[in-house]
Amino acid sequence: MKKEILKLRGVKVHFPVQAGVFNRVVGHVLAVDGVDLDIFRGEVLGLAGESGCGKTTLGKAILRLVEPTDGEVKYISQDDNETELTSLEKKDMDPFRKKLQIVFQDPHSSLNPSFTIFGSLQDPLKKFGVKSKEERRKIIGDLLEAVNMRREYMDRYPHEFSGGQRQRIGIVRALCLEPELIVCDEAVSALDVSIQAQVLKLLMQLKKEKNLTYLFITHDLSVTEYLCDRIAVMYLGRIVELCDSEDLYNNTLHPYSEALISAIPVADLDKQTKRIVLEGDVPSPVNPPKGCPFHPRCPKATDICKTEVPTLKKYSTNGNEHYASCHLIDLPEIS
Repeated sequence: MKKEILKLRGVKVHFPVQAGVFNRVVGHVLAVDGVDLDIFRGEVLGLAGESGCGKTTLGKAILRLVEPTDGEVKYISQDDNETELTSLEKKDMDPFRKKLQIVFQDPHSSLNPSFTIFGSLQDPLKKFGVKSKEERRKIIGDLLEAVNMRREYMDRYPHEFSGGQRQRIGIVRALCLEPELIVCDEAVSALDVSIQAQVLKLLMQLKKEKNLTYLFITHDLSVTEYLCDRIAVMYLGRIVELCDSEDLYNNTLHPYSEALISAIPVADLDKQTKRIVLEGDVPSPVNPPKGCPFHPRCPKATDICKTEVPTLKKYSTNGNEHYASCHLIDLPEIS
């Protein structure tokens, strides 16, 4: 039976928009606007969508790198104890920061150029009780070898490494404290295709060896097909579809997901499908459209889409749970 490691309920992140001489708040950017999501132990959950849809903000809100405006983020321990993270004082978050780590999107800016790799990676170990320098060097050296790098690299500076090597170092930093869940924020998007494949293979190998859970944030659905057990598709701060990876590609329910999947490059001419081109840009999160947020760009939109906001409902496809928020789905809802 699958056990949750995180439960998100009604999570919102709204950033104030200030204007005028006195910087009065004149509106809010609705970066994340009410997300319910369960993340299970040992799975890879993909979080996909266009740039600006709120997926990175959601990942940071889970770790409280940005503070949620509303909602709950509950961590469930292996012995089923629940802790609501958003209500904790910052000092009380420390034990959970060991368990929840992040690999940042940009390998170039995520390391301090003034520090050696050892200097960058030793601080969390010192903070969480590894007092001996020799022990810190051993832990970092072992992890560098685990990601196919040499131990002596810890005494070099970030500019001496390629982008792929820096991303491996970012993975080492996330692994230093033996976490249970890692948020991978576009962890391969800045890398060449051949290096992407190496890093993805490494992530899967580390997952098996260390029994990790990943929240894999990406705009590339071809990557999620290879890596993820389930995929959540996000649009304008909301989850619009959530299901097993295979179901998303074979039984797509939401028109936005259909458009994203149609944009995946396919080498085999026999398997190519007609590209669905979405007109216009993602609406402003400061002033989202009424009704379904996707309706201004949706080729299937009807009158109800322009007035009523669809809720995320549960359906069944091939016997699997399949969640989607669309008025046009012609399937019976299940409870």
